[in-house]
Amino acid sequence: MSQAQSILLESGTNELEIVTYTVGENLFSINVMKVREIINPFPVTTVPESHYAVEGVVQVRGEILPVINLAMALNLKSTKPLDQTKFIISELNQMKVIFRVDEVHRIQRISWEQIDEPASLSMGLEETTSGIVKLDGKIILLLDYEKIVCEISGTGYDNKSIAGLEQKTDRAEKVIYIAEDSAMLRQILEETLSSAGYTKMNFFSNGAEALAQIEKLAKEQGEKMFEHIHLLITDIEMPKMDGHHLTKVVKDSEVMNRLPVIIFSSLITNELFHKGEAVGANAQVSKPDIQELIGLVDKLVL
Repeated sequence: MSQAQSILLESGTNELEIVTYTVGENLFSINVMKVREIINPFPVTTVPESHYAVEGVVQVRGEILPVINLAMALNLKSTKPLDQTKFIISELNQMKVIFRVDEVHRIQRISWEQIDEPASLSMGLEETTSGIVKLDGKIILLLDYEKIVCEISGTGYDNKSIAGLEQKTDRAEKVIYIAEDSAMLRQILEETLSSAGYTKMNFFSNGAEALAQIEKLAKEQGEKMFEHIHLLITDIEMPKMDGHHLTKVVKDSEVMNRLPVIIFSSLITNELFHKGEAVGANAQVSKPDIQELIGLVDKLVL
């Protein structure tokens, strides 16, 4: 398989394409929007003192990319010799990485409504799983690739970068709704926004929950809803309803469409920026750029 982007869906349909693959005896998937290419493996150059799950680096079309062995990262036993595995070249969080997996199966189109939150997962992979989907009688795990990469690389979200921001008293009066399925990210956003002076936040673990509350406000308050909510920040990848569909529903509404929406996602790349524009997002920020996020929040609500 070459460029997976050739089959990408139009924005706002609440559907996604997933690449299914196996590591050991487990079946996993990755959003096609994160996949740049799937290739056969070749020798890896080891890097001294690297993380135990990082095999080393390889050069692909002039780029030096780290190779993460997913079996090692997930504490699973690989069932394939290295020369029979596959490399999944992925782009997320403003970086490219390679995931070594045992076997790649196929691309499938599903709805975010089919994906459940991993709260009831009892396979020892709860901390690294963002969703569960049941297809053809099989359980497929959607991994939290951003968390895996952040923990391995040591990069991530640094709220120290906002320490020097000017404090504005008006921030404390603004109500922000945040749709984010990652508990880790919800905590980081709460700490970061609070540090900046935004203290009125309502968090939702998926787009459907956020939309239900926003629609309730619109129904009960009409135009006065904007006295109770001033901004929506949403991730893209979430169980039940993704951020693109959430944004589209809000912006297509005669009442709700005045609500500013910021998409904050690891999928904000030059190639995919147009998808957020197509659904009417006011701004888009790539994770983990917290400082840029705060600046855009100020611009839209102050």
